[in-house]
Amino acid sequence: MTTSFEPLNLAGMTLSNRIVMSPMTRSRAYGPGQAPTEATAVYYAQRASAGLIVSEGIQPSVVGQGYPNTPGLHSSEQVEAWRRVTDAVHEKGGVIFAQLMHTGRIGHPSLLPDGLIPVAPSPVAAKSQVFTAEGLQDCVTPKELTPAAIEQTIADFVTAARNAVAAGFDGVEIHGANGYLIQQFLSDNVNLRMDEWGGTTQGRIRFGVEVARAVAEAIGAHRVGFRISPGNPYNDIVESDLPARYGELLTALSPLGLAYLHLMEGPDRELTLQLRKQWQGTFILNPFTHPAPTGPESLRLVEDGTTDALAFGALFLANPDLPRRLQQHGPFNTPDPATFYGGDERGYTDYPALG
Repeated sequence: MTTSFEPLNLAGMTLSNRIVMSPMTRSRAYGPGQAPTEATAVYYAQRASAGLIVSEGIQPSVVGQGYPNTPGLHSSEQVEAWRRVTDAVHEKGGVIFAQLMHTGRIGHPSLLPDGLIPVAPSPVAAKSQVFTAEGLQDCVTPKELTPAAIEQTIADFVTAARNAVAAGFDGVEIHGANGYLIQQFLSDNVNLRMDEWGGTTQGRIRFGVEVARAVAEAIGAHRVGFRISPGNPYNDIVESDLPARYGELLTALSPLGLAYLHLMEGPDRELTLQLRKQWQGTFILNPFTHPAPTGPESLRLVEDGTTDALAFGALFLANPDLPRRLQQHGPFNTPDPATFYGGDERGYTDYPALG
């Protein structure tokens, strides 16, 4: 029987254990450069005993930002700042991937420079609000991406991935979940296109697949993970026929030889098992445990083979040395919801994150 405390071979990289720190937006990149601070380095280094850390969501371009004070990977200043973070993690023996998160229509013009407005597959405003310097504001009608703009967005992901490697990250996770740009292309209610980027299942999955392909070609597939959250309604997302749609997505992603698939699970464990069976590579699960955060009882999912590795969010915030505490059966600090930034008011996600 495999346990969560055994090493895991991740595309040729040995992880010390199978406990993953989930991506969790912290909004601590203060200042116009949107670069991480020294506090960011301390925060991640404290949690370096995770087998794998997946960073907070990092925007791959200026227009990809959807929340205040979130960091980017599109400038030399940001690369240098992230290098201090990755150095701190590596000094503690940790492994860290950068999550590349383009928020698409989730955002607000007040967060963007030069008169930019958020973008999306189609000009459909989200029935959602976002944090801004002026408080919560309604999402605006986004600008529809032209085919040329779609290609440029893919190129932005590639540039950010190369910057991540230059900054010392061990790899990147492409964020295809939680109602952000890639899941917007997958959705029924945001992607109203009838060109090659929409209409059919093949059209809807194309953007995510092309991002993954381009990034894998740029930095190596062994350095690329992909995150999904089938059926997650967060950020006003509607999806239908999940087994077929996500089955097709995995069929298209599988030949790329990515490092892992990271599933943020919904209430349907049968869908999880279907995708687990279909995916031939490393499978990371952020299990559905509503209303509680993922806890030690979920370790059995590694033991019974449901997943290769297990992602924890809220419990990692409250317990920086979580792998040790899990192995010793506690004690655990209780996560404080007052410290959370964002999350899903419907209880779909079990961790305090927008990433």
